[in-house]
Amino acid sequence: MGTITKKDLIDRIAEATDQKRVTVKKTLQCFLDQVILELGRGNRLEFRDFGVFEIRDRKARTAQNPKTLEPVEVPAKKVVKFKVGRLMQEHLDQLADDDDDD
Repeated sequence: MGTITKKDLIDRIAEATDQKRVTVKKTLQCFLDQVILELGRGNRLEFRDFGVFEIRDRKARTAQNPKTLEPVEVPAKKVVKFKVGRLMQEHLDQLADDDDDD
């Protein structure tokens, strides 16, 4: 398994849809900007069968500095949570089954 960059994704989508790279790049960037904007507004993003993105509040907590072992206060913050959708989960399960067969 490797890493797929945004550029790689743009190239693959452009080839699969016979669209110009520049068109796909603008579309993908617009999509990502909208995801960020809507999450920033506190909205939940649901992509049926793919998954759901939502903002969760993480409480303040006390952690430990691994070098000094001293307690460190970690402030409360908002985090993005992703819940895998049905079709993606089925695909991941199939990949796991294929790996088990090797």
